[in-house]
Amino acid sequence: MPSAPPLTPSVRTPDSPDSPDSRETTVVDPALVKRAVKAAALGNAMEWFDFGVYSYIAVTLGKVFFPSGNPTAQLLSTFGAFAAAFLVRPLGGLVFGPLGDRVGRQKVLAVTMIMMAAGTFAIGLIPSYASIGVGAPLLLLAARLVQGFSTGGEYAGASTFIAEYAPDKRRGFLGSWLEFGTLAGYIAGAGLVTLMTALLSTEDLVSWGWRIPFLIAGPMGAIGLYLRLRLEETPAFAAEVEKAESSRPKVPLREMIAGQWRTLLLCVGLVLVFNVTDYMLLSYMPSYLTSELKYDETHGLLVVLAVMALMMVVQPFAGALSDRVGRRPVIAAGCAGFLLLSVPALLLIRQGSLFAIALGMGALGLLLVCFTAAMPSALPALFPTRVRYGSLSVGFNVSVSLFGGTTPLVVTALIGATGNMMMPAYYMMAAAVIGGVAVWFMTESAGRPLPGSAPAVERKTP
Repeated sequence: MPSAPPLTPSVRTPDSPDSPDSRETTVVDPALVKRAVKAAALGNAMEWFDFGVYSYIAVTLGKVFFPSGNPTAQLLSTFGAFAAAFLVRPLGGLVFGPLGDRVGRQKVLAVTMIMMAAGTFAIGLIPSYASIGVGAPLLLLAARLVQGFSTGGEYAGASTFIAEYAPDKRRGFLGSWLEFGTLAGYIAGAGLVTLMTALLSTEDLVSWGWRIPFLIAGPMGAIGLYLRLRLEETPAFAAEVEKAESSRPKVPLREMIAGQWRTLLLCVGLVLVFNVTDYMLLSYMPSYLTSELKYDETHGLLVVLAVMALMMVVQPFAGALSDRVGRRPVIAAGCAGFLLLSVPALLLIRQGSLFAIALGMGALGLLLVCFTAAMPSALPALFPTRVRYGSLSVGFNVSVSLFGGTTPLVVTALIGATGNMMMPAYYMMAAAVIGGVAVWFMTESAGRPLPGSAPAVERKTP
């Protein structure tokens, strides 16, 4: 594999001698910053193409792996396997997070890329229930657990990587490209599923067509791995290594968790509102439109695809806005919006016309941008450099496992138990209240150095 072209390393220059954290300023090469952001965002897009495809083709997977006369039971079983992967995410975070603080961010991100691609590719090879019986859903569950374990180290690592490379005054803008990559991966997955749904008969889709998106994971994973192997370690981690006078700084588990418990609770609250709304809109709504509202599957996926494209356009501008006005106002606006507009938006979606569904979904998508644009820079800024990857991995994955990834399963079950089709709106409103409380207690980080790191500026080009 060819090595990356050499770039001028980050430069640390003397600043003020009065503060331990501000004695030096990290001056980063613009080309190095761009390459770090590009590689992290593109790698994230590869990962979330793999991970998101499962959601978009959930109805078909239910027929392949969980035969039943009850479509709701099939969907519940499929989302149950989806949620199971989230149960091992905290375990993945506990493994990969401390490793990222010990051996480096770049190495761990390469490993998560390999595991995610392998788990997704394996799903495309599993025989159907009709072929091997109960072994099929068991193998599906095993592959999902591999995906979940690897994802436990992905988001915290990628957001940490970008945050530690970004200049303080542009961290929001640069961090927003991480979720731009996520949306690009979702769009690629949704677009492929939509195309297959339109071109293939139901019989062909159930027989063999569903395998195509999963088998694509092999070559995509190789591309993502190549990009991540070309990365260099962040200036912040390099400084920690220098301080430790070792290539493997030791971070006790107690310091990573018990020493950060207040901040971890804050992280859990922020991630809760971020991921409940994210998985509700991008993962659950396509199945909600099809299975609960009996909406045409192809049109439903096209609407979600258009909403994600709209979010991609707005994403960098919202990230830049968070640099100017702060992370707290942007995240707070999203919480207030979901609290006030979830019910009206879902009523529009339930009205059933294409225009009403697009309007309701578009409103929710724009509110979600408040989180996708600001969280990648806000979350890493909660923790000091020494424990950033590990503590963020634990807080992020605990919250996603308990609340985000279970959203499709819980909401489907609530609708089945109560018959109330407005449950998605009520669930998002509850998440918005919790997120609002978290925003109230968080400290503004826009324009400031990361905790435990020197101020960071971008080298000016002549």
